[in-house]
Amino acid sequence: MNDRQLIQTATEVITLEAQAVNGLLSTVDEDFVRACHIIAACKGRVVVTGMGKSGHIAGKIAATLASTGTPAFFVHPGEASHGDLGMITRQDVVLALSNSGETEEILTLLPIIKRLAVPMIAMTGRVDSTLAKFSSAHLSNAVEKEACSLGLAPTASTTAALVMGDALAVTLMTLRGFTRDDFALSHPGGSLGRRLLVLVRDIMHTGKQLPVVKSDVSIMDALVEMTAKKLGMTAVVDSEGQFAGVFTDGDVRRLLERNIDIQQALLAEVMTVNCQVIGEEVLAAEAMQIMEEKKINALLVVDTDRQVTGALNMHDLIHAGIV
Repeated sequence: MNDRQLIQTATEVITLEAQAVNGLLSTVDEDFVRACHIIAACKGRVVVTGMGKSGHIAGKIAATLASTGTPAFFVHPGEASHGDLGMITRQDVVLALSNSGETEEILTLLPIIKRLAVPMIAMTGRVDSTLAKFSSAHLSNAVEKEACSLGLAPTASTTAALVMGDALAVTLMTLRGFTRDDFALSHPGGSLGRRLLVLVRDIMHTGKQLPVVKSDVSIMDALVEMTAKKLGMTAVVDSEGQFAGVFTDGDVRRLLERNIDIQQALLAEVMTVNCQVIGEEVLAAEAMQIMEEKKINALLVVDTDRQVTGALNMHDLIHAGIV
């Protein structure tokens, strides 16, 4: 194959899989709604199972359900018949994936599922299959053809199953009123969780690390404070300790361009008064957004009494994993 043929083959695969996903639109029907209500009413967990490539997709669907507010886990059907079936309780719902709907390892479990009176949702490519007929609700991932050039390897069908699983998980997420805070609680260790959980107060500089000077000091005094605290700025407060403005590295560069005598000039004459500040209970991710929009590298944290309580810069956000 030459390079052009390689590109053509890849394009055909993507086209076939896109068509498979688009074909799902006509299959979202009463059974999909029934599946949502069955899972929403479940007092236990969704036990997702599948063999082979369907098993890999089943594992991803279980993980997506669990991370979006629907407790779920994957059980290998082969292992289930050798003891793992004990993981399924009468409070659970089974979601079984099989493109043919005739996977032997899953069919073997049906009598036990029936005896437990556990509702089962089937996701198959054949509405007339044994698994589909046994189910309380059937989700179709039927495709006209696989993207594999031999028409054998599960490709388009597994993509369709994955998308149908996502549709189910997100619909349930919306049905449950699952919020950003709920999502963050199940993702505390990742970057998503950090963006949703970390507040400005968690990473801001306070106390002796906070650069603060009075407005009646000289520019040189402000520079000494900035150099000592290494945040590229200093907060400026009035005689009563309330926030009055900010003085930054950028202000220093602009002063040099204006040939102002930094030895003699007072800070009040050159500080920035109308500057952006933030509250300490705001998400750190919002602080990052403000910095990007305003094209600034640092923010002062001010309370409701206009007292300066902290400061943070872009390096703090990077270190906290927010960026």
